[in-house]
Amino acid sequence: MKYNILGNTGLIVSELCFGTMTFGAKGRFKNIGGVDQNAATDLLKQVVDAGVNFIDTANVYSEGISEEITGKAIQDAGISRESLILATKVRGTMGEGPNEKGLTRKHIIDQVDASLKRLDTDYIDLYQIHSNDPITPIDETLRALDDLVSSGKVRYIGASNVAAWQLMKALDYSKYNNVARFASLQAYYTIAGRDLEREIIPLLQDQKVGLMVWSPLAGGLLSGKYDREETKTGGRRDDFDFPPVNKDRAFDIVDALRPMAEKKDVSVAQLSIAWLLQQKAVTSVIIGAKTKEQLSDNLKSTEVQFTEDELKELDEISQLPKEYPGWMLNFTKEDRKVDSRHSAS
Repeated sequence: MKYNILGNTGLIVSELCFGTMTFGAKGRFKNIGGVDQNAATDLLKQVVDAGVNFIDTANVYSEGISEEITGKAIQDAGISRESLILATKVRGTMGEGPNEKGLTRKHIIDQVDASLKRLDTDYIDLYQIHSNDPITPIDETLRALDDLVSSGKVRYIGASNVAAWQLMKALDYSKYNNVARFASLQAYYTIAGRDLEREIIPLLQDQKVGLMVWSPLAGGLLSGKYDREETKTGGRRDDFDFPPVNKDRAFDIVDALRPMAEKKDVSVAQLSIAWLLQQKAVTSVIIGAKTKEQLSDNLKSTEVQFTEDELKELDEISQLPKEYPGWMLNFTKEDRKVDSRHSAS
């Protein structure tokens, strides 16, 4: 297991992060969940034994049950709380009232206390907004999060599922108002869905924001068990076809991965995760599982090695279609390249 620094901080996290969306089975995420307390404890111990120190959950997963199971699993497995980087999220609907959702000061402060109680911990290492709130000013959100950092309830803050302009607006507000800054972005990114490379990844690299990747197997589509005929497999996409993927392109990529996997004696899933681990912008890839066998397979992705030719082949088959202004920016930058042997002065 390798470790990376999270964004522009000194916090060190494992290159794989264990996601606990599968813990519990209630609400809108019940099709993804189903892992009970005993199984969760076993899975958590398995990833920690493999060197994972980064755990991610959210208050909305199984309506809070995932956090409860995660907190108890840490204790039942005898894992030191201080050895873990524990992350959770806020924004989603947690009740029937009009103020039990969003990124208002009220909801954030109410929910951090609820998450602390469910997780049975005194602090949250990384507290993330789960998406944008279109009706709450960003200054209200950031000042509430800054207060939580100052109080010690939260150590670092992060964002998830936001547009590039929304993230940049928040980063600028933090800089010029001296409040806590987003250390990371949690976002969807796969070899079959490289949209993040258009605007967001250049922003993350420029602003030194870490990247946590969710759904690295595109909801199981890159596991290798699905085919073009969409035969039922018993996987989660049978009943929950999410996230949206261009399936023609995805299966072209899977077709390229299969012989590569056979040659290396690894799974297609391992190759899909390993490709992400090769991307410079990626800090940590979130893996989740319902069984020890699935988890073991995902963990082995850290051992996969690619040749330059293999990476080139995968890059070519998965490249995004050219778009504006990207193609124009690539064209116009040609006259500003500097010979590395000389200074630009």
